[in-house]
Amino acid sequence: MWPESSEEAKPLRNGLTTGSCATACCVAAVRFLLAKKQPSTVEITLPRGEKFDLAIIDYVVLDGGSSDACIDLQGVRTSTIKDAGDDPDATHGATLFVELRLLKTPGISFKAAAGVGTVTREGLVLDIGEPAINPVPRKMMTEHLNHYALTYQYPGGFEVSVGIENGEQIAKHTMNGRLGIIGGLSILGTTGIVRPYSCSAYIASIHQGIDVAQANGFTHLAASTGIASERAIQEHYQMNEISLIEMGDFVGAMLKYLRREKNAPDVHKLSISAGFGKLSKLANGHLDLNSRQSSIDFTQLANIAKSLGASAALQDEIINANTSIEVLNKTKAAGLDIARVICQDALKVAQAIVHPSIEVEVWAVDRKGLFVANAKQKAKQDPMFTEEDL
Repeated sequence: MWPESSEEAKPLRNGLTTGSCATACCVAAVRFLLAKKQPSTVEITLPRGEKFDLAIIDYVVLDGGSSDACIDLQGVRTSTIKDAGDDPDATHGATLFVELRLLKTPGISFKAAAGVGTVTREGLVLDIGEPAINPVPRKMMTEHLNHYALTYQYPGGFEVSVGIENGEQIAKHTMNGRLGIIGGLSILGTTGIVRPYSCSAYIASIHQGIDVAQANGFTHLAASTGIASERAIQEHYQMNEISLIEMGDFVGAMLKYLRREKNAPDVHKLSISAGFGKLSKLANGHLDLNSRQSSIDFTQLANIAKSLGASAALQDEIINANTSIEVLNKTKAAGLDIARVICQDALKVAQAIVHPSIEVEVWAVDRKGLFVANAKQKAKQDPMFTEEDL
């Protein structure tokens, strides 16, 4: 449970990625093994040059060695606590560790320890069978280990096993399983910094989901804002889990990724399934559907209702409504199909962004997860049509 926020306005606090944490553990471990040091904090350099200090909470000697006989020591496990700042990161507060072993030959090999997953599907930046440690964290760890190898004139190599305590359980709250990362979490990060509510990791998962679906031959993708809308579209088309994209509120990130030429040949059809209120925001041109970034425009909904023949009294009720579902219910009772117009307008926005070769359709669901309207368009030059028999 997150602590209650202060009523006093203050800047949100940045955090550090799992890649930064793993790098710090590597620095502590290599200094322990090569210099017989056991620092309580270590300094790391991030990809853009920023320097940060991280606390090391534990040193555990491996392979039966002893901290009193460092010259014979072959491995050590070092740990730190992941601090995601003020971002609601699934790994915030998790214990991340590295088991570092010395190798006779130069080079660095990476392995997944407990709590870090393994890649099992094509489409990710890593090959099948590789530990889910992304390229930038690997580069960060490699550069820091090489620096200390040079500093201490160590000619050999390193085996780096990265793990996260309870990582397999934490991973159940992420999209890793759907992406084909099995057995735990991923070691992520491109800048080393977690910026509150930037949700860069979530957006990266959307992109990875699209890549994995394409690599596994799925040409029809369904992007949804939540569990109910996803379940509805999956059951309607009997879709494989791999072809389902959990876009959440980040419809713009999903649409822009499907604008790229490299994605167009492999995606033939995109179904967007979302709650009526979320779709009204997309219909109004918003590409981030989170309430922090966009609001439901009840005046917009009243104007649509007016174009459908709503009375002045009903228009006033819509403007003063508390929720979008209230608007949906009032217009439905009056025989006005406002959901159809919202789907059509949302479709126009989506179709203007994605690659023109992709067939797009939009589906609206109510709070019960039932479809209330949809709109389809095969290509930009084709006329739009709707299905009435939902």
